Amino acid sequence: MKESGTALEFPEEIRNRINELAENADLKSLKESAARLSENYRAESSDGKRGAANEIDALAYSAVRMPATFAAVSKALELSLTCFGGEINSILDVGAGTGAGIVAAARLCDCKNVTCIEREINMLELGKNICKCAGVPAAWEQRDLTDGLTDKADLTLCSYCLNELSEKQRESALSELVNSAKKLLVIVEPGTPFSFERMKQTRQFLLNNGLKITAPCPSENACPLPEGDWCHFTARAQRTKLHKLLKNADVPYEDEKFCFIAAVRKDCEPCQARILRRPIIESGRITLSLCGENGLKTELVTKKSPFYKAARKSDSGDEFPPRTR
Repeated sequence: MKESGTALEFPEEIRNRINELAENADLKSLKESAARLSENYRAESSDGKRGAANEIDALAYSAVRMPATFAAVSKALELSLTCFGGEINSILDVGAGTGAGIVAAARLCDCKNVTCIEREINMLELGKNICKCAGVPAAWEQRDLTDGLTDKADLTLCSYCLNELSEKQRESALSELVNSAKKLLVIVEPGTPFSFERMKQTRQFLLNNGLKITAPCPSENACPLPEGDWCHFTARAQRTKLHKLLKNADVPYEDEKFCFIAAVRKDCEPCQARILRRPIIESGRITLSLCGENGLKTELVTKKSPFYKAARKSDSGDEFPPRTR
């Protein structure tokens, strides 16, 4: 995984496939759909409504949201798997969308036993298409998380899905996700104050149901952040030409802010401390904002420290000090 300062390249085979499909679509309709999807994403309404009602919506979603989702899930999974340390032989992606999360997971875990669950048929069909061209042998099923899960996998992934549900739906969905995860459960949501507050509730729900928090938190103590502050990380996604066209953007990258929680059934290896904000690098010293077992602290790392080089290469979300295996 690259630092958020370097854009994570969206898989070329997926980018090419989306471009091919977009060539046969109406550009005006794609732009309108992209604008609507972006507005709904920012609104965080949690009304349980569908976000992609037709093929154009699904295609627009793949063009403007997939690169950022792929980058965020990749980084969240890398941070989670480092603390997990176990073996993943099966993956279940719940609310798989058009496949960004499962492509990220399959590449990091090198797993062939993959199942994707998606409620919207247009997203599902496009996701199947994308996974096939990306070489991810996923089995896709059209189902809604709120209808219950009977599937179980070593890793259960749920990204950018729970934030669409009402409070009542969400609690039921969390119970299903807990039951489905044989070893590791990873949940990724937008990096906003609203989503972070819900993520804190999710964290407590997981603890109450017998799971252990492995990332990003260094402990299972109450969150030390003061009211009004929130924990989020950043993944920089490379924008495609189509992405820039649909969003009228000039910058070649997009910074995706996200929050996540990873929980396990057995013992795990949480970090000693995690960097909460991008390090402040000055001549001969780096200032780190850390969250550790005993709460928040600021650490000044100078050239005399054995971790100086690691601090210079670090980014928000990274462990500090870095573990050695």
